[in-house]
Amino acid sequence: MLVNWHDSDHIYLVCGKTDMRKGIDGLAMVIAENYGLELYNNSLFLFCGGRNDRFKGLFWDGEGFIMLYKRFENGHLSWPRNSNEAKELSAQQLDWLSTPVIKCWKTPI
Repeated sequence: MLVNWHDSDHIYLVCGKTDMRKGIDGLAMVIAENYGLELYNNSLFLFCGGRNDRFKGLFWDGEGFIMLYKRFENGHLSWPRNSNEAKELSAQQLDWLSTPVIKCWKTPI
């Protein structure tokens, strides 16, 4: 089953570090208990743990939850770590987030 991330009515980035061992039920509880957001209204919730090279997504497709997992082989995410809030993103911001930041080091001459 493929999910078009851009079809979501709302895209929320959960700031800070999330325990990435959590599954669907655990991530749904994080949203319900900490942020008071509606889980069943075509929203995509994005979570990141301590490592900046992977993230999880939780999406309700009308019949059940889908958990997405992405890991970058090269590069890392730039994830806000300093607050415990859920920020709503635009589709363009989601595209920026899902593109890894690859550091290129140049040696001085």
